[in-house]
Amino acid sequence: MNIHTPAAKLAKSGRGAKKTVQDPVKPSRAEAEAAIRVLLSWAGDDPAREGLRDTPSRVARAYKEFFKGYAEDPEALLARTFEETEGYDEMVVLRDIRIESHCEHHMVPIIGRAHVAYLPGTRVVGISKLARVVDAYCRRFQIQEKLTAQIANTIQDVLQPRGVAVVIEAGHQCMSTRGVHKPGASMVTSRMLGEFRDNPSTRREFLAMISPRTCSALES
Repeated sequence: MNIHTPAAKLAKSGRGAKKTVQDPVKPSRAEAEAAIRVLLSWAGDDPAREGLRDTPSRVARAYKEFFKGYAEDPEALLARTFEETEGYDEMVVLRDIRIESHCEHHMVPIIGRAHVAYLPGTRVVGISKLARVVDAYCRRFQIQEKLTAQIANTIQDVLQPRGVAVVIEAGHQCMSTRGVHKPGASMVTSRMLGEFRDNPSTRREFLAMISPRTCSALES
């Protein structure tokens, strides 16, 4: 079985290399919990009362889980690929990947599903790795447009397939529980690369596979 690590090759060539950015100084756990107490007080409650006494610790633990994507490298998740495909060169589609993210504008949940597809070049990747890439980007503060592009661009850069397609359908609590208060509304975003962008029949095949409703929305 031939196994490749394209991410390592990209790093050597300089392609896909990350820009060097000064990492912000991360506050301590105690500082984070103190900040949560301030928010509780600002909301009008008493963080010292029995029901809220342990809330700062619980929220800090929850945040560590919600935003674990900052500690993950999505490109590394796709590093192991396989060539033994018996010549398979048709579409690979992973549908209905549940997404749980947080809006970077209001820090409230974005809940929905993602559909990911690619047309293999010379290699394929384990399908669980596609879901892990989606999760790594979701577990950060996001806007849906950026999230969609990040997933597609990473798959394209690392796997070098003939095309990549990503569609995300999600509800945003920043508009369902506050502001305009429109529960039930969902946002659909897409990113088509390679043959999915250039070939209308390939794009239609993918959209028909994931959902007739989504297909109609994106073709109208």
